Amino acid sequence: MLRVTLSGVESTGKSTLAAELATHFGGMVVWEFGRTYTEVSVRPLTLRDHHAIAEGHASHALDIAAQNPPVLIEDTDIVMTTAWATMLFGKRDPVLAGRQSRADLHLLLLPDVPFVPDPVRMFAEPSQRQRFHDIVVAEFKARQLAFVPVSGSWDERRHSAITAIEGTL
Repeated sequence: MLRVTLSGVESTGKSTLAAELATHFGGMVVWEFGRTYTEVSVRPLTLRDHHAIAEGHASHALDIAAQNPPVLIEDTDIVMTTAWATMLFGKRDPVLAGRQSRADLHLLLLPDVPFVPDPVRMFAEPSQRQRFHDIVVAEFKARQLAFVPVSGSWDERRHSAITAIEGTL
């Protein structure tokens, strides 16, 4: 089983691309647990919530991985949860930073597409998106994880992601 994680700031197409890639490769998706958690939260998230998000995502990912799909697509993982906490709370959390990513391949979707607002998205301004993106890149560097940048139009993103995955299979 090849485990692929999609990372990137809000509104870069991670969820849409995750579904398309799972269909293309006959795989399964681990959906972004943090989004679901945030949608049902009635208060601003705390660092403790980010710990719960990390645990919930990891548990869900293990359940889906147990089904042994040929390709497992994760719509974010601990890298993004850690980056989110850094963005929101101003410093890198050692508990989140200590959790390991299980991905074999990291695809980083760049913020070069228009922002599409929705009720849980927070960082619409270009300067905020760039700051968040810089935090995500810094998190990859801190973890010494390589990533494949994915950019351009939706078709170019899909093509780049498929090419990267095929090159790893």
